[in-house]
Amino acid sequence: MSWLPLSFGAPMVLFGLLALPVIWWLLRFTPPRPQTELFPPLKILARVLKREETPRQSPWWLTLLRLLMAALVIMALADPVLNPREEAPARGAALALVIDNGWASASDWDKRVATARRLIADAGTSDIPVILAFTAEKPNADIGPFDANAALDRLRATKPRPIPTDRQAVYARVGEALAAMPGAGIAVLSDGLEAPDDRPAFAALLARGAASLIWAAPERIAPIALTATENEVDGFSLTAIRAPGNAAPARLTAGAFDDKGRRIADAVLAFGAGEDTATATMTVPFELRNDFASVALDGERHAGAVRVLDESSRRRRVGLISQSEADQAQPLLSPLYYIRRALSPFADLIEPSNPDLAEAIPQILDQKPAMIIMSDVGAMPEQARTRLADWVQGGGTLVRFAGPRLANAGNDDLLPVRLRGGERNFGGALSWTTPQPVAEFPASGPFADLTPPRDVTVSRQVLAEPSADIVERTWASLADGTPLVTGAKRGKGSIVLFHIAPTATWSNLPISGSFVEMLQRVVLLSRNQGSIETPADATPAALAPYRMIAADGALVPPSPEARPLTPGAGTAVTMENPPGLYGSEAGVLAHNLLSSESRLQPIARPQAQVPVTEIAYAFDESSLLKGPFIAAALVLMALDTLAVLWMGGVLARRRKGRNAAATTAAASLLLAVSLSVLLVQNASAQDAKPDDAASIEAISTTRLAYVITGTSGVDAVSRAGLQGLTRFLVEKTSMEPGEPAGVDIARDELAFYPLIYWPIDPASPMPDEEAIARIDAYMRQGGTVLFDTRDQYSSGFGEGSASPATQRLRDILGNLNIPPLEPVPADHVLTKSFYMVPEFPGRFNGSPMWVEASLDASNDDNRPVRTGDGVSPILITANDLAGAWAIDAGGEPLFPTVPPDPMQRVYALRGGVNIMMYMLTGNYKSDQVHVPILLERLGQ
Repeated sequence: MSWLPLSFGAPMVLFGLLALPVIWWLLRFTPPRPQTELFPPLKILARVLKREETPRQSPWWLTLLRLLMAALVIMALADPVLNPREEAPARGAALALVIDNGWASASDWDKRVATARRLIADAGTSDIPVILAFTAEKPNADIGPFDANAALDRLRATKPRPIPTDRQAVYARVGEALAAMPGAGIAVLSDGLEAPDDRPAFAALLARGAASLIWAAPERIAPIALTATENEVDGFSLTAIRAPGNAAPARLTAGAFDDKGRRIADAVLAFGAGEDTATATMTVPFELRNDFASVALDGERHAGAVRVLDESSRRRRVGLISQSEADQAQPLLSPLYYIRRALSPFADLIEPSNPDLAEAIPQILDQKPAMIIMSDVGAMPEQARTRLADWVQGGGTLVRFAGPRLANAGNDDLLPVRLRGGERNFGGALSWTTPQPVAEFPASGPFADLTPPRDVTVSRQVLAEPSADIVERTWASLADGTPLVTGAKRGKGSIVLFHIAPTATWSNLPISGSFVEMLQRVVLLSRNQGSIETPADATPAALAPYRMIAADGALVPPSPEARPLTPGAGTAVTMENPPGLYGSEAGVLAHNLLSSESRLQPIARPQAQVPVTEIAYAFDESSLLKGPFIAAALVLMALDTLAVLWMGGVLARRRKGRNAAATTAAASLLLAVSLSVLLVQNASAQDAKPDDAASIEAISTTRLAYVITGTSGVDAVSRAGLQGLTRFLVEKTSMEPGEPAGVDIARDELAFYPLIYWPIDPASPMPDEEAIARIDAYMRQGGTVLFDTRDQYSSGFGEGSASPATQRLRDILGNLNIPPLEPVPADHVLTKSFYMVPEFPGRFNGSPMWVEASLDASNDDNRPVRTGDGVSPILITANDLAGAWAIDAGGEPLFPTVPPDPMQRVYALRGGVNIMMYMLTGNYKSDQVHVPILLERLGQ
């Protein structure tokens, strides 16, 4: 029974409200005993004459108070619920809950978890087992069956992944598990996106005779994703997609970031009404575009909204072909000498091993160049020419330079214009024309914004035949109007002809700066043709994970689950190879989630022969009102008691009587309020307080502690790091700490630990106000928290551009009473408490260690440390200390340092020893400098 937004679990009890008129009648004629006052002269008569007196009726306000109290008790017994949630209990002997946790579920994962929690709670109420499977986890992940509590624990431990779903494999496993549970109910919580092989996947899931199907999908597919980026001649182009069926137009901003996370360019993507594809161009200089390391969509917190970039989006691969054999004998006369000098700073140059065109052209094409430059190449073998023409049609850029061979070879279709036979010689014995200068570049050509060289002249060239489109195809010309550079489109590619030789014999253009600018501009016209396919008989080198894209789109260090990537065509994004950058500082390979052919298609609900219930993703906003109703009834009962005592005169007879009545009323009210508090909390568990035995055990051994963030990878690294530091402390000092402890700052007692290591994970939930207050109290009472943002190569703690981890740290510190901070001074106790350490590196190096500032400290010449060096309540770094300390079961380091330096790990461990000694001794080290003076004053 439900009267929104209020419903009742036992609605039949509400019929008790029909008894309220009877209760009103009884209360109306049974008022409280009236106050009796005896006049002293009539006291004798009162003893003689006694008659029974009955009050006429109860006051209306007291009757109303008691009726309201009775109504509250009846409604409380009916189990009232405010904002009741939609119940969809699974029918059958078990519940198979299958949840998509791929990249498309990251933006509203909390809402999906709340929906799954309700389904598991309903299964727990019916006492049926739960099979729980996720479509973006390891293939061998345990799927149960679990009881309701175990299923909830597994649900809380699972996070969205930045990878596509694998429904076919997971649904097949669930179908096999359901073979032993005939008639089970199935619940599918999808991300709303269609995946390959959905039809056979649903067939395998529903083939075991399910009793019912619960279907949950988003009302609309909200994510917008990036599918392609291209460094083009006039800008950096972006392509974004969204699911079809969105009638409303949309606009969003995309930002380009460098390798340090700094935003250096923007572009606006606009979707028209009904459009599912949008493009934009970042019009910035070529040099700035080469600094792009990643592109991300603002406001989209998922892995599909980020694309990382590698060298393929920056430098172009250029093939060089020449038939000349004088390269080594006279390099300055080599046709390719000036071309190599001009292109080598911003292009990868490749050359064939054989000058024979029948072999040279296929060798170059097999390496997938963006552009091929041919110097004085005449007639080509037919098979090689055909393959070269197909390459141009597919998007390649062919640049040809003139020469004697080309002038005498005649015309072919791999020239932008038709040529006249022979050459044109300026200033020769039979020519009246002097060498010609270069004219202004045409406004419609690619060289329009370049300054024409004033000191360049041409003495020899090949001439183009006049045609109707010769003006449109002229990119540069001489002062007399003859074309110097011509170009034309061929399919998706282009053909460009320089009507001079690439040496200084025909013109001095190749030895000018304009030659470099013109070739660079032509290179920008070309398009990268993709990666080189590895031969079948070769084993490509695997690339280690370098920087990964998290489920929320942030660039993070690789998790322990990431494995090296073997480059090759069709390499998929998987659990072992998530999207991100693979390689090292020397070079990286971009492994992005979506390709240019990707589309976001809505999923189709499967056709099932069983009852289907559709539910919506929503948070559980229901509240049980039984406790508040009973609490209100108890408060009214206390008020009723006070009213009866007041009307009976008990409160007015004597002071002692009034005090006694007041004490009784206060005790009754206190009891009522206490009961109401207990009922309002509805038997919820209070914060556990450790008993005496646990407290004694906790303080008997010094232990290092770390904050449990809820992210399994981060917590595992924190524990391994503190274990490594503990082992180093045992080996190098007399200190023998116990095993590191993980603490929940919202529940666990923090006073047992002198130092708590807190790795900042932007993917973890923000601590609530109560947890922040506990941390604040811990720091005020002498504890120290070491915050580690682990983002030295994203953004420093003090920089203007903040990484997600630094922004999360600022949000946390904004709610704490933080003293003024400063980087650790060179004369600070922390730098010499055990080792002499000038800096505190971790897995990374470069971020300073921040401590409480000593604002009034002085430093005399005869004092080696600063005054007032008590223990700082806060330490902050971005160097990933736990990552440098972390060891495996065999004592070997888990992660390499950046840069890879063995001594950096040693310095990180020594810094950890100094931090522990500083925490445990405080200003003891500072006070030692006074010992000689004190002994001298004592005469010793």
